[in-house]
Amino acid sequence: MNEWLSERLSRLRLEAHPEGGHFREVYRSSSTLPLPRGQRSLLTSIHFLLAPGEVSRWHRVRADEAWCFYEGAPVDLYLLDDAGHLAHHRLGPSPGGEALAVVPAGYWQAAECRGQPGSHVTCTVAPGFDFGDFRLASPGELAGLCPEHESLVRRLGG
Repeated sequence: MNEWLSERLSRLRLEAHPEGGHFREVYRSSSTLPLPRGQRSLLTSIHFLLAPGEVSRWHRVRADEAWCFYEGAPVDLYLLDDAGHLAHHRLGPSPGGEALAVVPAGYWQAAECRGQPGSHVTCTVAPGFDFGDFRLASPGELAGLCPEHESLVRRLGG
């Protein structure tokens, strides 16, 4: 583990995330919204860190999620809908790099750090994140959904 990564993991008090990477929730709105699946905060936000070569495996959330690049190496963010359409966003300091990308509710998403020293983003979810609304893809589950990109989908845990 490099010094940049180690310092941020310690300073930000990040924990391992089930999808990969490390996170800590830094904001949860006290205002709530009644949904058929239960009460949800209006908004939540986390720090999220990926180490070089690390991935955030395919998962979906039942709310919109905004990824905002903060510092470090670029992040490749992939979105996959149920019809098999794949979209790609590169966040961060590279030609054509974006500062912000939004994953619509219900889309599959995966991400990977593209270099040294690691990648630091913030992720904001509305209505607020709840692990009851989170689903991690099982290995091989998504491979047939997007045949032309099957190797990428499998490499990122789908």
